[in-house]
Amino acid sequence: MKATASFFETPEPARFKGILSWLITLDHKRIGLMYLFVILFWFLLAIFLGGLIRLELMFEGQTIMEPEIYNSVFTLHGVIMIFLFIIPALPAVFGNFFLPIQIGADDVFFPKLNLLSWYLYILGGIVAIISLFSDGFPDTGWTFYVPFSISTNTNVSTAVFAAFILGMASMLTGLNFITTIHRMRRPGMGWMQMPLFTWSLYATSWVQLLATPVVSITLVLVILERFFSVGLFDATRGGDPILYQHLFWMYSHPAVYIMILPGMGVISEIIPVFARKSIFGYKAIVISSLTIAIAGSLVWAHHMYTSGMSDTAVFVFSLLTFIVAIPSAIKVFSWVSTLYKGSIEMTPPLFLSLCFIYLFSVGGLTGLVLGAAGPDIHVHDTHFVVAHFHFTMFGGTGFAFFAALHYWWPKMFGRMYNFKAAYIGAILLTGGFMFHYVPMFVLGLMGMPRRYFDYLPQFAQGNFYAGFGAVFIILGIVIMMINLGVSFKRERDAAADPWGGTTLEWMTPSPPPLHNFVGEPVVDKYPYDFTRVVAKHAPGGQED
Repeated sequence: MKATASFFETPEPARFKGILSWLITLDHKRIGLMYLFVILFWFLLAIFLGGLIRLELMFEGQTIMEPEIYNSVFTLHGVIMIFLFIIPALPAVFGNFFLPIQIGADDVFFPKLNLLSWYLYILGGIVAIISLFSDGFPDTGWTFYVPFSISTNTNVSTAVFAAFILGMASMLTGLNFITTIHRMRRPGMGWMQMPLFTWSLYATSWVQLLATPVVSITLVLVILERFFSVGLFDATRGGDPILYQHLFWMYSHPAVYIMILPGMGVISEIIPVFARKSIFGYKAIVISSLTIAIAGSLVWAHHMYTSGMSDTAVFVFSLLTFIVAIPSAIKVFSWVSTLYKGSIEMTPPLFLSLCFIYLFSVGGLTGLVLGAAGPDIHVHDTHFVVAHFHFTMFGGTGFAFFAALHYWWPKMFGRMYNFKAAYIGAILLTGGFMFHYVPMFVLGLMGMPRRYFDYLPQFAQGNFYAGFGAVFIILGIVIMMINLGVSFKRERDAAADPWGGTTLEWMTPSPPPLHNFVGEPVVDKYPYDFTRVVAKHAPGGQED
């Protein structure tokens, strides 16, 4: 089946045409694409800033920027990556585009609220840029820790307000997804017949809805502290700076699962398709997603072992941290078991998924090191934490984003990309990632603090090697982006189901029409039934 016309040319019944028809659209697919374009812009900007940071740290002493500029650059890098890329990327782009299709609906339950969420996201990005050019961008790091964030002369208030707006967009998206899943599933689709990506979005949305208000209120309190000196976090006025850490991490650690749960859902979609097997442990994956969402909201204080907590609190939060690792391990076991004795067909989405499993597993295992109070005391605020965080967030969510992009690209745009270029980009990205962050584990064990502009001579070799890894990361990302972009110029339409998938999005044309389905979608009893899929399903448009 050949693709329909390009999605960019898909007419929408409205009085307006051109760019205006996009800016006022209520079509969930167009809103997902608008998120994609803006999020990719922010991601590439953050990668550029990260490259500048590594170039500065590649050699001892000052190289390309002064200490004050360095502090602002790594703050801007963190704010963009966390609030403008990692948290919204998978739910906002692929959730918006595919969640309604996967449950057989024509759109999300609140289309206008969906568009409002996009505008709030854009507004948050604009406010963040304004803070950059008015009295200097904050130099506090993305956590905005007090008391420095309430005493620095940089424009913290505007940046914090930007994060507050982005939190509102996140909450509205979560509310929309929860309502859509409850109210708009196709008749005949029970809870245990939903695709696992939809389940991951459901669990994520509850965390977005319940945890985000905590950080929103906290950020407002920082602004009030700066303008009115209310003394809530300022110890000189009777406040408690540790209170800020509790409030911040009560959201920010659940936010880790806002970032990673949709990525796990993506991998749970890709693995069975290219293993030509039903997913192993469907119900176990569903339960583990919900367990991660619940238990992940109870472990925030393992970030604060050095802040002076009681031994009882340290024991409780350490135990909860180890418990939350169990459902994550269940997912990894299910993915590997699905691959076992499968009719595996290697493709770029599967390759990136396998890289995800390995990198995320390393991030999870090193997270147990930080979850145990004893070793955490020694590596707290060192480069060990930086390496663990990036293995979990970039090696996890980032690689899942690229896997999703390569998996659903033919469906979203009706174009197939070049497989060889995709493999080259993915290999460079993965190899560069390892070469970049593994030395940081060693540097952390040696005692190198994070966020430092300069370092002692014994840390020079590890930072030099890490700088080379950053070059390969950037090169791999550039190759993948160019390869996907070039696919628009090639006259090679993607089939409706180029991979042999079994969920409902593969039953629509590529790209999907305005109302998603040409006919009535058929809901099977089980969303991953490959008994009707031929053993060898050649992907449409694969390069020889």
